[in-house]
Amino acid sequence: MVDKNKYGQYFTISLIADFMVSLISHAKDCKVLEPSCGKGVFLEQLIKNGFKNLAAYEIDPSLGKSFDFIQFKSFLNVSTEEKYDVVIGNPPYIRWKNLEPELKEELESNELWNRYFNSLCDYLFIFILKSIEHLTDNGELIFICTEYWMNTTHSIALRNYMCQKGYFTEIYHFKETALFEKVTASFIIFKFIKSSQRKESIRLYRYNKERGLPTSSELASRSCFDILTIPHFQENKRWILDTEQVQEQLKQFELACQKHSSSLFETEFYRIGDYCDIGNGMVSGLDNVFQIKNTHSLNEKEKGALINVLKAKDLMPFKSRSITKYIFIQEKLSTEEFEAKFPSFAEHFKPHINKLKGRYNYGKDIPYWEFVFPRNQKLFERDEPRIFIPCKERISNKDYFRFCYADVGIYPTQDVTAIFRKPKCKESLEYILAYLNNERVFRWLCLNGIVKGAIVEFSEAPIASIPFRPINWNSDTEKQIHQRIANEVTEYLKDESKSHLANINTLFNQLFNENSQF
Repeated sequence: MVDKNKYGQYFTISLIADFMVSLISHAKDCKVLEPSCGKGVFLEQLIKNGFKNLAAYEIDPSLGKSFDFIQFKSFLNVSTEEKYDVVIGNPPYIRWKNLEPELKEELESNELWNRYFNSLCDYLFIFILKSIEHLTDNGELIFICTEYWMNTTHSIALRNYMCQKGYFTEIYHFKETALFEKVTASFIIFKFIKSSQRKESIRLYRYNKERGLPTSSELASRSCFDILTIPHFQENKRWILDTEQVQEQLKQFELACQKHSSSLFETEFYRIGDYCDIGNGMVSGLDNVFQIKNTHSLNEKEKGALINVLKAKDLMPFKSRSITKYIFIQEKLSTEEFEAKFPSFAEHFKPHINKLKGRYNYGKDIPYWEFVFPRNQKLFERDEPRIFIPCKERISNKDYFRFCYADVGIYPTQDVTAIFRKPKCKESLEYILAYLNNERVFRWLCLNGIVKGAIVEFSEAPIASIPFRPINWNSDTEKQIHQRIANEVTEYLKDESKSHLANINTLFNQLFNENSQF
């Protein structure tokens, strides 16, 4: 059983702890620290493997005293004068807003925290940085943690610090394998060496089993991993877990989207958010109850209160599969007026009234027949086609996203995000649709989007950040390519012939001045 307590601990299984101990290169008599030892699984495996010069800290005294050398106090208060050859473990990870008051107070008075971090940072960051401070020269840090910090804005100070203090030798990328119960995240195990030396590359091990945990023998032989060599990370750069070839392709894609008047300090791109308005779908509060299939017995008033909705499950690249009818009443009515004007709806809602009244209501008094939050309604009422994308998209078994054309008058609910052309955007919606479905965008988002495990998130901000390749309207060639792409999309929406998709890819290759696909 894996438990989580208020200190952000997810307790490691012995299989993984044993594997991590096997990564230690130092001799058995080296000094080893476990900075957040929890129930002691790493300590058990260290002793089992012959390591005896051990130290450990644990902030939570309720976890027992299996080892007499455990000190039950916060690792953050330990003097960095104490040095170790190896620091190993599973550090806690908690957002600032979820920290216990005493932990926030401790961080606010912590010199390292105040030097490198702020309240937008995660508790994990200080554990990584402080662990490195405790290492001897050529000391090893071996941690298991989520991977999100390797490519977020708020962790740049930590990443730069690590580039200055040493290098990674290997990273094991488990994606969203269930290493911990009830946790959906992408986990890594990394080995970092504190050193004045620098290395050119890192060995990346990508977990390749479709499901389930590895066996001890699979871990020992590395047979459960695809093995790649990736360029070593650099200061002030994104840390990308992929090969030099893929990184070069990514660079070329971004260069094509780069603004000519770039900042001296940060590359500026044309972005989808510069050309499109984006909005998350409306919230009913109890989605299945607002869906209605039998419309034959409805009166005219009721038929007029139906809207066409595309659900995430119905979206495909370019084209949708089906439309769902939703009840959407906007006029303010008393209960008596509602039941008189919409008798079929009243009967439809009747078995669900208690659940409808129990919806989260955003602090408002909302009648049970209304959506609780019709956000972005004005945007969706624009008299123009739009593009829909599921708010969350799993990429573990596919190499595409489902940016989908939606006609005028079709609405998204909360599992869908909508994209509209800005009024001054000259590029057609068909061009934007084809662009977003292009494999270059897919690869870019997989490495730079908000990715949790194998789930890519598509709320307003991550969509707006996608680099965009606008058309040079002074170029006859580019104008022709734009029109041909738009034509191919229009034809594909009619007949779904894959030849149109092949033609679209060829045209984008021409636009990006490439002879081969990304």
